[in-house]
Amino acid sequence: MEFLRVRLDEEADLARRCGGDGCGEWTALGGTADFCQMDLSGCPPVIARHIAVQDPARVLRKIEAKRSVLARHAFSPAGGDPELPWDDRDDCQYDGELRPCDDLPDLALPYAHHADHRREWLPHRMRGSG
Repeated sequence: MEFLRVRLDEEADLARRCGGDGCGEWTALGGTADFCQMDLSGCPPVIARHIAVQDPARVLRKIEAKRSVLARHAFSPAGGDPELPWDDRDDCQYDGELRPCDDLPDLALPYAHHADHRREWLPHRMRGSG
């Protein structure tokens, strides 16, 4: 979870520095992407649209949504109470699954290229047999 928090903080900082503080909506018209006080023209229209979709305000909203998911999946450490056998394991507070539940590897997948990302964080479906 800390890995994800740090990556989201990095992305949020970048988005704020790119105008996520409300400089205006990024848009695309044909081969021109217009973002705040500058535009990028002469690119293929699909690339201009992709740039516009990366509007910093939108990126910040996505980050807040991911942070909400992380908050729901907070770590619930084992209490070790012998009277509560289910209390003797580390699990996800949201769904009771053992750590890590399936949502956390899915959230970490976009950062698989990062030097601090570990193979065991990949979703089970992507780990393969070796």
